[in-house]
Amino acid sequence: MGIWERQGRYTGPPPRKKTPLPLVIAVSVVLIVVLAAAAFWVSGGEQFPTGNALPTDTPPPALPGDIPPYSGEPYIELNGNIPGFTQADITTEPFETYSELDGLGRCGPAFANICKELMPEDDREDISTVKPTGYHNEWYDWIDHGYVYNRCHLIAFAMTGENANEKNLITGTRYMNLEGMFPFESKVLYHASWGGHHVLYRATPVFQGDELVARGVQLEGWSVEDEGESVCFNVFVYNVQPGVVIDYATGYNHAEEGYVPPAVIPSTAEIGS
Repeated sequence: MGIWERQGRYTGPPPRKKTPLPLVIAVSVVLIVVLAAAAFWVSGGEQFPTGNALPTDTPPPALPGDIPPYSGEPYIELNGNIPGFTQADITTEPFETYSELDGLGRCGPAFANICKELMPEDDREDISTVKPTGYHNEWYDWIDHGYVYNRCHLIAFAMTGENANEKNLITGTRYMNLEGMFPFESKVLYHASWGGHHVLYRATPVFQGDELVARGVQLEGWSVEDEGESVCFNVFVYNVQPGVVIDYATGYNHAEEGYVPPAVIPSTAEIGS
């Protein structure tokens, strides 16, 4: 009877000898190398970022038929919250591009590499000369700042300093602008300004058929220097306004029958408006 049994601490077989530490390390290293090689082979030999990996092919843009109806939240995640940028998009060079208006006068995707170099030094100018498609505004007492619509920047003024650029302004509800887009714009601006990052940012308005008002905007963001660790998102923001019925074909709108509005809490947020 061994000492483990005599003292009542253990009644099974004697303890096994420990595997020598150098052997454990050697086996672990071999295993890591094998797994890394297998991953490299499966990926076709392509090197992806170590943060939030980007796809090799750009996923198709969000389509109205793919988006569930609005259910009370201002946005939903798309593609597992991974944006559709590819390796070819990655750069630390500043840029901004805006799509030409289509045959109905509607905006297309706006894409930029947000950084300090693009941010404005002057105050925003008047943008009231631009009338985006479907811009038929109405006043409702329960909406913050009153009017249902904003001239909504796809890429916020604070990011690139664009003022009355008709290729960058759509008819967007106050709710979409404030509750939907503002949090993501703020995140991008924080990391680009204070963090010194370059952040790929794309805003794509999603129209259904020939409608003049977008059903929402797909927002994508990815921080370059830290490979998506600070900023990584792909969301669809709903262009809705609680209590207001919108005719997306024309932009005309009216109060929802029986709607009981909550208390209005004024806001000073104006980044994307």
